[in-house]
Amino acid sequence: MFYVLGLISFLLPSVQGLEEICYEEVGCFPVGFPWAGTRERPEGGLPWSPKMVNTRFLLFTRDNADHFQEINSSTISDSYFQTTRKTRFIIHGFIDVGTEGWVPDMCNAMLSVEDINCLSTDWSDGSHTDYVQAANNVRVVGAEVADLVKTLRDDLGYSPSLVHVIGHSLGAHAAGEAGKRMPGIGRITGLDPAQPYFQDTPEEVRLDPSDATLVDVIHTDSAPFIPSLGLGTGQLSGHLDFFPNGGIQMPGCKQKEEYNISDIFIAFQGKHDDLVCNHLRSYRYYMESITTPSGFTGFPAASYESFSSGAGFPCPANECPVMGHYADLYSGATPSSQTYYLNTGDSPPFARWRYKVTVHISVPVSVLGSVWLSLLGLNGKTKMHDIYSGRIQPKQTHTAFIDAETKVGPLVSAHFIWSSRNEAQAKSVTVEFGGDGTRYYSCGFRAASVGPGQIVPLCNRAAGPRDQ
Repeated sequence: MFYVLGLISFLLPSVQGLEEICYEEVGCFPVGFPWAGTRERPEGGLPWSPKMVNTRFLLFTRDNADHFQEINSSTISDSYFQTTRKTRFIIHGFIDVGTEGWVPDMCNAMLSVEDINCLSTDWSDGSHTDYVQAANNVRVVGAEVADLVKTLRDDLGYSPSLVHVIGHSLGAHAAGEAGKRMPGIGRITGLDPAQPYFQDTPEEVRLDPSDATLVDVIHTDSAPFIPSLGLGTGQLSGHLDFFPNGGIQMPGCKQKEEYNISDIFIAFQGKHDDLVCNHLRSYRYYMESITTPSGFTGFPAASYESFSSGAGFPCPANECPVMGHYADLYSGATPSSQTYYLNTGDSPPFARWRYKVTVHISVPVSVLGSVWLSLLGLNGKTKMHDIYSGRIQPKQTHTAFIDAETKVGPLVSAHFIWSSRNEAQAKSVTVEFGGDGTRYYSCGFRAASVGPGQIVPLCNRAAGPRDQ
């Protein structure tokens, strides 16, 4: 790892003998252990001065949604900022910007559903450098955010509990630094917090649950940096840690085997989107969750494998957290980290709604075949999902989980298609919705065959009989 990180860093200034470096605007930064000289951080380095990092706060509100207003501690009282609103900071990551692209887009998505102060935190001057230097610079970015929150508290009487800091990649650790310097921040969201130079470091170096009242994290690229080029940490970093699709390989993103370390710089500059595809999925999922919260329900499980086998389904006590914007509505957060899993689509819209389907199949003799299912609800119909392929035995029961791409609402019927040489038929069907545990049952035996398929009417417990 030492050699690899050396490939992506330039010559750093010597910090031998220095215990800390201080800047008048933001205070002091220790530069020795554990920020340097460890297995995870073999090289030291100084964070640049605030002037060089040039952190800018770009305010979007419903009063100026189509153009930002640049503010600072001296001008915020004469801006569009209102103390009656919640405030959300968004901090970009390595070789990124806050003046255009996903950060302003996220502000505008939020403003479409809520009246807030949205502050794009642009530190592009400090992020467009070698990775190790940028990793050091996030400490100054976090200190600048903390200083502005302190101004809000001291000059405007604005409670830090109303502040939510969202950070992607290196920006997530900048958010953590802000929380360490300004206790009482209400919430921090880490969007695939950066792995190199942060994973397995002490808590004072990285984002951790003590940085805010609630810390929620989305992990999307958590394979080991060596040898798999995973850019996001797999280390539990919040009160609520979400691992969509297992947190390593996102649907719709290509595998990374054909890339090497030298591709990372140009990948972040948009020339190798495949290499950073997993890493960027975190903010894309968050963005969609703003307008489609129910499509990102996280289920509690110890691993992705156990989730895939049904662990955590349905939501315990009819409550699961939703990954993304509305994670703070969950009432079950604890001081220790909790892990949640879910599946997404491979392209927008990414939202999915999870169901468990149990079907008792009747065939005259054992036969090879496949079973496909579509669910029809009051609000729409899903595509066909493959719920079983293999040998179908007489009077056999099959159970499968499907992640529906459509929010169909209360179920009306299940449409089966059979692929086998012998006639097959569903004798009983149970469908359970993961979000609240609502169960639907085949209504008596009123199933009607239609061509090669079968339509089975469904009723919930209150509306119809339960098949035995």
